[in-house]
Amino acid sequence: MLSQGEIPEAPAAPCCLENGEQRNNKEEKSDINITDPVGNELVSKGIDNGDLASYVSAFIEKEVGNDLKSLKKLDKVIEQMTENKMHLEEQVLRISSEIPKRIQSALKNAEESKQLLNQFLEQETHLFSSINSHLQTAEPWMDNLGAMINQIEEIERHLAYLKWISQIEELSDNIQQYLMTNNVPEAASTLVSMAELDIKLQESSCTHLLSFMRATVKFWHKILKDKLTSDFEEVLTQLHWPFITSPQSQTGLSRPVSSPEIYNNLETLFCQLLKLQTSGLEFRVEKFRAILHPEWYLAQVLMWIGNHNHFLDEKIQPILDKTNSLANARLEFSRGLVMLVLEKLAADIPCLLYDDSLFCHLVDEVLLFERELHSVHGYPSTFANCMHILSEETCFQRWLTVERKFALQKMDYRYKNLPTASRKLQFLELQKDLVDDFRIRLTQVMKEETRASLGFRYCAILNAVNYISTVLADWADNVFFLQLQQAALEVFAENNTLSKLQLGQLASMESSVFDDMINLLERLKHDMLTRQVDHVFKEVKDAAKLYKKERWLSLPSQSEQAVMSLSSSACPLLLTLRDRLLLLEQQLCFSLFKISWQMLVEKLDIYIYQEIILANHFNEGGAAQLHFDMTRNLFPLFSHYCKRPENYFKHVKEACIVLNLNIGSALLLQDVLQSASGQPSATATLNEMGIYKLASQDVEILLNLRTHWPSTGR
Repeated sequence: MLSQGEIPEAPAAPCCLENGEQRNNKEEKSDINITDPVGNELVSKGIDNGDLASYVSAFIEKEVGNDLKSLKKLDKVIEQMTENKMHLEEQVLRISSEIPKRIQSALKNAEESKQLLNQFLEQETHLFSSINSHLQTAEPWMDNLGAMINQIEEIERHLAYLKWISQIEELSDNIQQYLMTNNVPEAASTLVSMAELDIKLQESSCTHLLSFMRATVKFWHKILKDKLTSDFEEVLTQLHWPFITSPQSQTGLSRPVSSPEIYNNLETLFCQLLKLQTSGLEFRVEKFRAILHPEWYLAQVLMWIGNHNHFLDEKIQPILDKTNSLANARLEFSRGLVMLVLEKLAADIPCLLYDDSLFCHLVDEVLLFERELHSVHGYPSTFANCMHILSEETCFQRWLTVERKFALQKMDYRYKNLPTASRKLQFLELQKDLVDDFRIRLTQVMKEETRASLGFRYCAILNAVNYISTVLADWADNVFFLQLQQAALEVFAENNTLSKLQLGQLASMESSVFDDMINLLERLKHDMLTRQVDHVFKEVKDAAKLYKKERWLSLPSQSEQAVMSLSSSACPLLLTLRDRLLLLEQQLCFSLFKISWQMLVEKLDIYIYQEIILANHFNEGGAAQLHFDMTRNLFPLFSHYCKRPENYFKHVKEACIVLNLNIGSALLLQDVLQSASGQPSATATLNEMGIYKLASQDVEILLNLRTHWPSTGR
């Protein structure tokens, strides 16, 4: 029994303990989420009321009540409270030990964040200063770039301006070309296009361009209008408008036969009419004084000559015949007009000497005029003609200069009508010089392409050299150049510039005027072909290295093989040879390719004979295999290019014959060669076996290379 004074103290301790435990339980429940419905309710209630004493009293009342016998439960309650206390202490210790670490970690993280933030701030400051510095440095560049952009824009505007001018000039050139070819409809349509272009440019602010465009349109409009007007007047003239009744149409009127007075009057009247006609012609020539268009007055002269032929033959020539005059009315009329043309040319040529295009155009038109004058109208070459004007020294030297510049056309067609042989020979020398310049240029380009002798450019140069040489050889047989050769012979004989042998060759036509040039081109062609063939032959030799090392002594005989097949070591050789022949055939012309493959075959024949056959010994199987490789595989590669390719491999073919003789024939041949070496009988024996190229000593060497002899045979 407890004393009465201790009774109130006994529950006090548990109450305080309970209060602490409840408080710890609350913290523990908040941290580790432990659920206790009863305790949680009480704790919550005590916490809500804020009265710990009431809470402890309520707890004791609940656990013990008024029954004093229930005090025995105190031990259990105390034990439970003790366990809870210990558990809560452990939690408090654990939490108290973890919180500093967390705080320390958080502080550390905050410190690191602060340092990182400071670094970012420093970087931001450095970057900001760098950007400012870069902007300050780049500011002059930006100014320069802006100035350059402005210049580019200005240049683009200038370029667009020039394009418009170029388009205008192109249309002008087209109109001029159409007018030169008398194609008036196309010239008119082109002028319409130019007018449309003028309309499009009206919105532009380029006043000078607009004025230039408008002036060009007006200029060509006037030219075209004048052209159409002149053509219309010409048509009216040909129609004899205004129509006047011809005296010949008046019936009943006839010229008195025996009236000298009337005859003289008519003759005087005719002379006056002829003078009027001539003055009219001179007036029309004056009308076409445009230096840019010599074809206008030249074509007009030819038209006058053609239109007056009938009148001159029917009306004028009989009058001349009655006066016993030897003059030809048509030729005299033509000569008079040609003299007008010569006066016009003599006045125009000095103005055109320093304009290559206009001078060349004038020469072209004069040459066409001369050709039609002589071929169509029968104008004699002994009369004065335009070629005498072109043969004058100043004009002729300028013509040579222009021909050198515009040497893309055939000059012989242009200078064959020159009156003197010396002038023609000067043109011939110019022609030869141009060909030689082209040859030198081809040689220079060829030297740049020597490393790729199978390339397209190298083969194109080779084809060009061959073509020029062939053309010059054809020209050498041309009648025109044969005549020049005779003229050159006379000139050289007068000047004593050639030896008697050279003069004899020229006189006998054994040589030509192009022999020197042809020899140079042939030498260049031979050098290029040799270099190309040597390159291919080098590749073939590299591919034949395995074939050279074939063990010809140990190969099985033909009877031991079911079917003969190509040696595997020969495949690279044949493939390389086939590919190179195909490449050459595609890139070279037929004549060059024929020379090329024949040169290659000659080298290949010697190589196989010396490096493969003479460098080895052969048993029966080896000789049969070599014969099969050559006759069934190598020779057929060239069957596309000739009917009997084996005739180009004479050394190899005859060597295979000797190596594949049966033992009896080989022994007999050896005896004959040993007994009659160098005699006609030995040669006849070899010929009977089909051996013509190899000498007796070569055949003996080949017989010694055979290893399949009978034991008593040697």
